[in-house]
Amino acid sequence: MVDFFSKLQSIQNGLGKLVTPLDGLPSLALRLYLVPIFWMAGSSKMRHFSDTVEWFGNSDWGLGLPFPLVMAFLATATEIIGAVFLLIGFATRWISIPLAITMLIAATTVHWQNGWQAIADASAPFANERVVDSVDKLAAARSLLEAHGNYDWLTSSGKFVILNNGIEFAVTYLIMLLALMVLGGGRFLSVDYWIAKQIPTSK
Repeated sequence: MVDFFSKLQSIQNGLGKLVTPLDGLPSLALRLYLVPIFWMAGSSKMRHFSDTVEWFGNSDWGLGLPFPLVMAFLATATEIIGAVFLLIGFATRWISIPLAITMLIAATTVHWQNGWQAIADASAPFANERVVDSVDKLAAARSLLEAHGNYDWLTSSGKFVILNNGIEFAVTYLIMLLALMVLGGGRFLSVDYWIAKQIPTSK
């Protein structure tokens, strides 16, 4: 049994050495996946900045956060600057921290009350009462569209769904950012890598 695990470990080590030239790709993939998400979120906030400030501060229909002007500015700047930094792989670990904080705040203040799912699916394991109730609404919407609309054309790009707006996406992006805090920008295709190459290491 010991020999078996020893051989298994040897194979695993060999596989690790085999993929070493590719070890920068996961960081690159995570960075490029997150870039458009944060760029679109930040640029949308910037284009409608006064509305963003009002939404941040209003406790009746918004988030009811303190210092909404400051909070809106920080969120907008973090997402736009973060997208640029992730794109070029600069200060990847550092910029992942405030981006992760924005995702944590979004998950707890915007999405938490809606449960886990981003898209309502009553068959999913984390479907809550809100999601289950959406089944009848979706069926009614389909019935109306089939009776009074060009249903085949309307669904040619994909089936109709109900947005549940749960924490799923925010938590997914948070996990990806936590991974980048550990991995960094990755080899070769990041500014971080080339800056580190210029810094002599102490022996």
